Parts: sequence; structure tokens; C-alpha cells
Amino acid sequence: MLTISDEVLSNANMTPNQLLQEVAVYLYAKNKLSFGQARKLARLDVLQFQELLYNSNVPVHYNVSDLEADYKAIQSMPGK
Repeated sequence: MLTISDEVLSNANMTPNQLLQEVAVYLYAKNKLSFGQARKLARLDVLQFQELLYNSNVPVHYNVSDLEADYKAIQSMPGK
């Protein structure tokens, strides 16, 4: 477990949650964590994390294979 001193947080003028969110955005932007992993680290729900990424000017990683997987999932839903 990593421990960040109160002094570091005070010097950075951040709360522990703000620091977690900054780290989560950074690791997501660097492709070190998936969206879900980064979202959990940031302790945010999907929409909140998407908004955080937007406000941080970090695009959501979504490629053709993601689109194809979503399309297949939708097609396999009941009623389709």
C-alpha cells in the first residue's frame, strides 16, 4: 500500500480523492489502466469518470474492436 503524507497533499493543495483521480486519469491516458480499472481507482461511477476525462482533455479509448464487441452485444440482446 502506498501512503502519501498530509504534507505532500497540503503542498499540492489536493485532497486524497483528488490525488487518486489525478493518478487514475494519468494512468488511463498512458494506457496503463483500462477505463474500468481507472474508474475504480478514482472511486467514480462511469459517467463521473467520463466527465473527469472530458474535463482533463483525455479522450475515451474506443476503437473498432470495441465498437464491434458492442454491436455484437446489442444484437444478442433479447428482443433483437
